[in-house]
Amino acid sequence: MTVLSGAPANQLAVANPWSMVPSLGNLDAYISAANRLPLLTQEEEQGFARRLRDHNDLEAAGALILSHLRLVISISRQYLGYGLPHGDLIQEGNVGLMKAVKRFDPDQGVRLVSYAMHWIKAEIHEYILKNWRMVKVATTKAQRKLFFNLRSMKQGFKADSADGDTHRDTLSADEVSQVASRLNVKPEEVLEMETRMSGGDVLLDPSPSDDGDEGFGPIAYLADASQEPTAQLESRQRDRLSTDGISTALAALDDRSRRIVEERWLKVNDDGSGGMTLHELAEVYKVSAERIRQIEVAAMKKMKKALAEFA
Repeated sequence: MTVLSGAPANQLAVANPWSMVPSLGNLDAYISAANRLPLLTQEEEQGFARRLRDHNDLEAAGALILSHLRLVISISRQYLGYGLPHGDLIQEGNVGLMKAVKRFDPDQGVRLVSYAMHWIKAEIHEYILKNWRMVKVATTKAQRKLFFNLRSMKQGFKADSADGDTHRDTLSADEVSQVASRLNVKPEEVLEMETRMSGGDVLLDPSPSDDGDEGFGPIAYLADASQEPTAQLESRQRDRLSTDGISTALAALDDRSRRIVEERWLKVNDDGSGGMTLHELAEVYKVSAERIRQIEVAAMKKMKKALAEFA
């Protein structure tokens, strides 16, 4: 065993102090070991911090980190309600602690515990926002503020409400205004975050259930069949037939037959207006309406044959 320089003579440490802390795989052992690590006095803390700042002494950095692991554990417990693993929360908090130790200035007159709390919470917040849902629920400063305060405020409203109103999960208009005023955000932002937090993740393409039934998910109605290669080829073929093909088929007709087809089919609007009736065309060509119908049928057969050859 060796004595850490800068520490009192009665404070002994092994050559590798990190060996005293189990891995986070055994969470109970880790927490127990972290809580047994000795705290530093203000003089010891400043001594280690100056050694780190002035000489980049990693042994001093380790002493500062080890003595504050219990702080990370304590802060991480505040975020267990989000359903994320406690070990992951502690690990992210430790990242924040290491950042705080690296940036800590002992000459500012504050203890590391006060300075580190901000960095520890910031890392845990970032982890929660990235992993609580597959889709990010909070990206702006106002949304982050709402995300970490809205649920606890809603619980407070329920505790203060009448017994008959505790079943309500959504905020009332008055409660929305109170939250917006207290957090200095817009009421619309409060309602939007409440909606986001009340929703859950949905599998895009769920697997069949245990009894063999097909799972139904958004993929069933989000898939765009029109973009399939076969559908696109068919669409292009229809477009070609409806433009160049029709023009070629009409060119095979005589003038009278072509006009009859155009007036009876091509000039008619979706609402039924436009074009000419059989009787109107019969008056133009001084024949009977039945004769116009016969010419139309013959022209359509001729066009059908021309379209088949064009395709």
